[in-house]
Amino acid sequence: MEKSVDFNKCSALELAYMGDAVIELLARRRLIGDGGSRICDLNDRAKQYVTAVSQSMAVERVLPHLTEKEEQIFRYGRNAKGVHIPRSASAIDYRRATGLECLFGYLYLTGDTDRAKALFCLAYGEEDQHG
Repeated sequence: MEKSVDFNKCSALELAYMGDAVIELLARRRLIGDGGSRICDLNDRAKQYVTAVSQSMAVERVLPHLTEKEEQIFRYGRNAKGVHIPRSASAIDYRRATGLECLFGYLYLTGDTDRAKALFCLAYGEEDQHG
């Protein structure tokens, strides 16, 4: 049985950890909907969704559509302390990506998966969206 998680007790980085998985799941769902792809090709195509740089660009597309609470959650993640910045992204891109992941983690843990799906479509476009 699944354990209930109180998102109010989660750190920003814990929400981002969950959100990373949510974004990856939505991306994989979109990618396999195209059918007939090799796994290595799917992994290459998934990078357009899961890298800090691509997520940072996605932030620009979703920010105008966020509620006040969603903006608050995004900022909570973006401003998280203890974030290790990888060499593959700038600090700004990585922090914005962490904010986006935090938001998706929050939406998942509060059960608002429809909103997560809608924001994913805004963030990455609706092309090739299946299911």
